[in-house]
Amino acid sequence: MNAMPYEPPTHTVERSLRATTGARIVAGVDEVGRGAWAGPVTVCAAVTGLRRPPEGLTDSKLLTVKRRGELAEILRAWVTSYALGHASPEEIDGLGMTAALRLAAVRALEALPVRPDAVILDGKHDYLGRPWRVRTVIKGDQSCVAVAAASVIAKVQRDKMMAELGIDHADFGFADNAGYPSPVHKAALAERGPTPYHRLSWAYLDALPQWRHLKKVRSSAEGSGPEIEGQLGFDF
Repeated sequence: MNAMPYEPPTHTVERSLRATTGARIVAGVDEVGRGAWAGPVTVCAAVTGLRRPPEGLTDSKLLTVKRRGELAEILRAWVTSYALGHASPEEIDGLGMTAALRLAAVRALEALPVRPDAVILDGKHDYLGRPWRVRTVIKGDQSCVAVAAASVIAKVQRDKMMAELGIDHADFGFADNAGYPSPVHKAALAERGPTPYHRLSWAYLDALPQWRHLKKVRSSAEGSGPEIEGQLGFDF
């Protein structure tokens, strides 16, 4: 058997959190859909304990579609618990991405059967904040078991949701692009305009004169600022 082309995730960060904070239940949290033009942002919170993970577990982006689906099915039975939270396109437009991420993450964490004592959050920015005890880890979806598990489950679930949403909007190719920019998606937007599932505060509308009137601009009271992390304009 060939060696994996990446280092497998470990429980190092979770063990550190347990030792330094006394946490007994640690959840790994990861998101998917941050940079998409359409669909929700989805967050998964997963609790795994310190058991040996399934073979091949890593960041969902490093896996083929087939392997990701197989691994997600294994993980849903293997993890101690997991829960998903979503923030809709309307909530993203109204709140901004940072607040929408927090909303989705809190929904996921509060849906777990037992509230975690600490959270390992993928990335360098803590969008959760108090009262959650958070440890941010850059590339945590590659290095931490619980975060990697959350990454795979979240990606597979959101891809499934986008395929279902795309049934009535076949020209947009949501089953293939999951709401992210692609040539098919761009062409459909230019011809047909945004669907009910599109984010209308996104920069792509600036390049569509015939649909620009639909763009939503948040007031300062509605969000923390006009920027949306991870946005891709039409000239990607």
